[in-house]
Amino acid sequence: MAITMRSCSQFCDLYRGSLAWRVEYSGGSVTLGVIADMWEPDDQEYAVAFLVLSSVGGSVVGAVVGGFVEDRHPLAWIFWVQLLAGGCVQIMHFFLVPETRATILLDRIAKKRRKDGPGNVNIWGPHEIHGYSLSPRDIWRVWKRPFVMLLTEPIVMWLSLLSGFSDSLIFTFLQGFQPVFKQWGFGTIQISLAFIPLIVGYFLAYLSFLPSIHMFRQRRRKNGSDSVSPEARLWWLLYVIPSLPIGLFGFAWTTLGPSYVPWIAPMIFTAVIGIANYSIYQSSIDYTIAAYGEYAASATGGNDFARDFLAGIAAMYSTPMFENIGHTFPYAYASTILAVVSIFVTTPIYFFYHKGRQIRERSPFAMQMMEENKQRRLSQAGRGEKMGDRSSHVEDSQVGA
Repeated sequence: MAITMRSCSQFCDLYRGSLAWRVEYSGGSVTLGVIADMWEPDDQEYAVAFLVLSSVGGSVVGAVVGGFVEDRHPLAWIFWVQLLAGGCVQIMHFFLVPETRATILLDRIAKKRRKDGPGNVNIWGPHEIHGYSLSPRDIWRVWKRPFVMLLTEPIVMWLSLLSGFSDSLIFTFLQGFQPVFKQWGFGTIQISLAFIPLIVGYFLAYLSFLPSIHMFRQRRRKNGSDSVSPEARLWWLLYVIPSLPIGLFGFAWTTLGPSYVPWIAPMIFTAVIGIANYSIYQSSIDYTIAAYGEYAASATGGNDFARDFLAGIAAMYSTPMFENIGHTFPYAYASTILAVVSIFVTTPIYFFYHKGRQIRERSPFAMQMMEENKQRRLSQAGRGEKMGDRSSHVEDSQVGA
């Protein structure tokens, strides 16, 4: 759908028409909800970490490539390149990515079992029984769920606001790249290459999460899933999140120009900001998916909506902010304001880490998923014991013989 809407916007010459089509493809993605279809909560961390890396990294790769396109082609080619890249990715997705939804997989298994023999004629999949169609009431219920969860679920609301405000701060900060680096004589291509430190920061943050993920996975395997609380998924964020105000303060006062600092200085702090942005997104998504299971698509949809909405608002004030605040060092003052705001935005995560259990207990969705996960683990343990007893019985029979 996004590819179709992006194409339509290119064939529309009027500003109002182009804007209307772009509104159509501005909806948030629910890709992260697929994680809950493919992995159990205890096994999802590595997948979430890599998927978040591809999400935040992809946006920066676009900024790097976009500079070369802008320098050599008309503005419309920015969108044509997006269309070509998106089309290629979707073709690869169609041929290479297998189905992950459990109900569809059960339908396929049921059809195969019926073909295997006449004794399986009564085996049917869930969609074969209930059908694929959704009533308007069902569509409305599914469509509104992300917004309802965003407004009524404490976990979704807190983490979406944290992630959304962080994203808007980052978006506002990135708008300052062009005027800041023009002080050192950077052209269009050089400014686009200035985004590379963000990619470096994202990758370093990804690597920093791997040891903590491994540590908690080992602890769960040794002592059971209940030995590690869901809030443990926020543990590493407690140490990394101060890098957001530190990076913004550092960037602010290294944008004074070539008379005071070299151009590499603001790029170093750009990488620090990238570490913070990845960490906030990864931790909030990982925790949300673990808490909401089959409702993860709706819960992360609320998170995506908050990020996109607040970043969209930032587009309206970011450029005037860097141009009109202060006279001597306007870029430094603007980034300092962002750094101060980031302190207030990031501080509540410490409260959420220590009081998360009490907050989850007020969430009907989260408590329901915790109970279902507990019952699933008990069921799996029961099946394992039965298999063990059966194996012991066979061995005893063989010994007796």
